[in-house]
Amino acid sequence: MPAPGFTPSHRGGSGEPLVLLHGFTDTWRTWELCLPQLERRHDVLAPTLAGHAGGPPLDGGLHIDLLADEVERAMDAAGFETAHVAGNSLGGWVALQLAARGRARTVTALAPAGGWDDGDDSFRQVLAHFTEMRATLAPLLPHVDAIAASEEGRRRAMQLVATNWERIPADLVACEIRGVIGCDGAEAMIELALREGWPVAAERIACPVRVVWGAADRILPYPSAAVRYERDWLPQADWVILDDVGHCPQLAVPLETAQLIAGFTGA
Repeated sequence: MPAPGFTPSHRGGSGEPLVLLHGFTDTWRTWELCLPQLERRHDVLAPTLAGHAGGPPLDGGLHIDLLADEVERAMDAAGFETAHVAGNSLGGWVALQLAARGRARTVTALAPAGGWDDGDDSFRQVLAHFTEMRATLAPLLPHVDAIAASEEGRRRAMQLVATNWERIPADLVACEIRGVIGCDGAEAMIELALREGWPVAAERIACPVRVVWGAADRILPYPSAAVRYERDWLPQADWVILDDVGHCPQLAVPLETAQLIAGFTGA
């Protein structure tokens, strides 16, 4: 059953199919500010990833392909044999998995996870941050609406993921906080990432790829968190670096983000 207050996916618009994939501990609603522009050109499917608030449960053994497997099931149910795919952070990595399976027409990856260089252990600090964040936020669940209603509350909640946080509506900020708290699969996915990392079968990716990274990203800082993508996996991709933008461009600069996605799909 979906987590209370959350839905498993969003579908809307018309045109060529487009799948939108959110980041770790987030939900499909992270794309809400981009949807009006994207749905003018695309039939948009925005699922919530497995183990996240509103998404499919992590039934059975968690494995490295599970998130992409569940997105493929959602695509099949929507009638999408292939689709343009855009993803942020963990969703960017899943988008590249789908591309390696031949399910993507194009990929727009916003700060995709897993690009640290060999020997760079800073990913452990990133994963520890999510554990600490969830522990800090959980007791605040009864007060989420009040936190999101105040300017200081919105600033503190969003400052690590989005510049221009003051432009994000209070109800969306509240949803972002609840999504973190309601991500029941977080610890299992963190344990998996510590064991397996984020492998990318770059040699099997045949579709065009655009990588978008915020120069002010405080979760996956550029360029250190992008080394393997830029040097080894996707040097041929169309690279776009956004000044003064943080980890979630879809929240900070939604119009520009929608233009970067739709402009790359050619729809």
